[in-house]
Amino acid sequence: MATLLSLDSITKDYRSLRALDDVSLTLEPGVIGLLGPNGAGKSTLIKVLMGLVRLTSGSGEVLGYQLGSDFRAIRARVGYMPEDDCYIAGLSGVEMVGFAARLSGLPAIEALRRAHEILDFCGVEEERYRPVETYSTGMRQKLKFAQAIVHDPPLLILDEPTAGLDPEEREAMLGRVRLLAARMQKSVLLSTHILPDVQAICDTVVILAKGQVRVVDSLERLCRPTSPSYCVRVFGPPGPLLERIRREGHEVHEEPDGTLDVTGDDGLVRSLWEWAREAGVGIRTLVPARNSLEQIFLDAVREENHADP
Repeated sequence: MATLLSLDSITKDYRSLRALDDVSLTLEPGVIGLLGPNGAGKSTLIKVLMGLVRLTSGSGEVLGYQLGSDFRAIRARVGYMPEDDCYIAGLSGVEMVGFAARLSGLPAIEALRRAHEILDFCGVEEERYRPVETYSTGMRQKLKFAQAIVHDPPLLILDEPTAGLDPEEREAMLGRVRLLAARMQKSVLLSTHILPDVQAICDTVVILAKGQVRVVDSLERLCRPTSPSYCVRVFGPPGPLLERIRREGHEVHEEPDGTLDVTGDDGLVRSLWEWAREAGVGIRTLVPARNSLEQIFLDAVREENHADP
């Protein structure tokens, strides 16, 4: 699959409200983080991709199928995990997942087999036989995820999949997504407000603001500083090392937590160790500097705010 999706000048209006404004976007297969403040157009974009709303203007493709005309083919190949609860009261967990499999076209016996297999993968044990309305938040998230993947789709669209999960459950959910992407070659569109989730598993980042694409790039390029630099943390006060670095003519900035940001190329690493030894300072950590995804996000949103009249 050469291209996961391609959008050309997509616009979507809800009467006087423009939810998507001339969105053009091409994404390759992989794990994509979809970010944006509330009202940015993320939910509308997902609905557009799945053919749940009609475009005001523009065109596009998902998995090689045309938006609008091929919506059934697109939905058959997409696994969607909504943010809100999605279950039928009175059914057990395994019945809900089996029902999703039947809706995807699997025969009854195969749907039941797949439901059990997927619930095993999602860490749902005997709870699968309980009514879904008795599930905790974490269990409901697992159930929605199982419903999304039961028909083995090539593209997963996950809307806030770790919302409401405790740290252990969150790591387990991200691990499952990571496993599906790495071993099963699934592509994933992850819509979330939790930036560490994006940093943990995403290859590409898309940031929307007021219906427009503000940022689309690989996570690696976004987080790479314009100039090579290193973050140095030491045991004790950083002052002696700070002064030594400045005497050597290197640009250095001290963060409030005592971290030293030192500008320089790969050859600087050996020198930093030598200068620390000569200054009588022990280095705790020395790592390449990275741009903050949080700051990148805030800058993109502020850019939009400053552009308003």
